[in-house]
Amino acid sequence: MRPPFRFPEDLITLQKAWEQTYAELAQAPAGAGTTVLRRRLIVLSANLCTHPYWAASAAWRAGGVKLRRAARTHTPDPPEREAAA
Repeated sequence: MRPPFRFPEDLITLQKAWEQTYAELAQAPAGAGTTVLRRRLIVLSANLCTHPYWAASAAWRAGGVKLRRAARTHTPDPPEREAAA
């Protein structure tokens, strides 16, 4: 059995933003000004595909599916507290 993927927080955040933008674009009525949403989706797609995480991993296709699943179920880690001095 393979170990589970651990994705960087910024990559999960990008994926969540992509999914939100895609959903907004899908819900936009016909004829509505969707240029801003379409451009945002293009930028987010480029940022996802060129993220440094993928340079270290040869499994983009499998990793991409797991990333989308992780983004849907992810809860951010609580911020670490500094040790009391």
